[in-house]
Amino acid sequence: MIFELSHEHVMLKDLVAKFVRDQLMPLEASVMARETSGQGTYLNAEETAAVDAVSRELGLWGLDAPEEVGGMNLPMVAMVGVNEELGRCVVPYYLPPDSPNLRMLMVAADERQREAYLEPYVRGETISAIGISEPGAGADPQLMKTSAVQDGDDWIINGRKIWITKGDQAHFTILMAVTDKNPNGRNGMSAFLVDRDTPGFNVLRKIPMIDGTATYEIALDDCRVPGWKLLGTRGQGFAPMQVRLGTRRIEMASWAIGMAQRALDMMIDYAPQRTTFGKPLSSRQTVQNWVSDAATKIHAMRLMTYDCAWKIDEGRDTRSEISMIKSFCIENAYEIVDHAMQLYGGMGMTRELPLYLMSNKLRTMRIYDGPSEIHNWVVARALLGTYD
Repeated sequence: MIFELSHEHVMLKDLVAKFVRDQLMPLEASVMARETSGQGTYLNAEETAAVDAVSRELGLWGLDAPEEVGGMNLPMVAMVGVNEELGRCVVPYYLPPDSPNLRMLMVAADERQREAYLEPYVRGETISAIGISEPGAGADPQLMKTSAVQDGDDWIINGRKIWITKGDQAHFTILMAVTDKNPNGRNGMSAFLVDRDTPGFNVLRKIPMIDGTATYEIALDDCRVPGWKLLGTRGQGFAPMQVRLGTRRIEMASWAIGMAQRALDMMIDYAPQRTTFGKPLSSRQTVQNWVSDAATKIHAMRLMTYDCAWKIDEGRDTRSEISMIKSFCIENAYEIVDHAMQLYGGMGMTRELPLYLMSNKLRTMRIYDGPSEIHNWVVARALLGTYD
């Protein structure tokens, strides 16, 4: 087990760090101003096009996509470093294509689906979304109500999906539905590729989130999907869905490391400058403990996340490790950012520093893709052998 990146992967991480510093950081003020005015956090079309052009020119598209569809086929270990650097900035930009849906397509798509969906996705021609959660079903798949019934060569889908990121923009949504009644919710679920212009696929509402982003609720009313758009095997959609979720969770852990590191850097920079009662904050034991504790936890977060990524690349079962890092990294990053806000005093409570957006982002990540309590339960269940 090697706890350092290869020379090539270090160079890539440095390249992404430079990209973030030169291209994304200058956009932070505009993004924060939009959020402050109630518009949410986003890049406008002109900004997105400019950043896309630079990232494509630098060869940063399709980093973990298969080489046969135009990607670089980078291992998960390399992507941890990439996502840590992206996590340092509050500008909502992720190198195309979105890795979780990419990896789900990679493991489940047949040749026709690869040509119609995967290849354009890698080229950056399409945007995707995922539809898993429902108004009454989130972390527990056995509560899923959305159903898909076969009608000749087609499938008729009915139900509701919620918390869908990019639900209004996505050219297609990977949608989970129950196809086979089964008391075990892990069996009987199937995945479908549903285009946004499919009759019966309706965006019901936009839901503003506390980090300035938005999610969407979608209704499926007799939504007819051609049979060839069943992704993977009927009734066996749980496994590829877990590939997708696991990828997002390790991404989140990596982003959390980036946010925590930036918050620590801000504390280290500010503490010697700010004085109270004739002494710099850096001389206060509480502040010293915050800084020391943050550095120690970030070190542990990195090692845990790289270890998990290495095991994924080795083909090992990492269900427990993914839950560990998803909970540990995000919870600790949230605390580190909170300490940075406390250190900055009144300024830490303003919208003039990125800390509030980092805090709100981490707060949502404590819930998204499985709340921390569920992931802690997953680890305990594996250790104790207890199942409900």
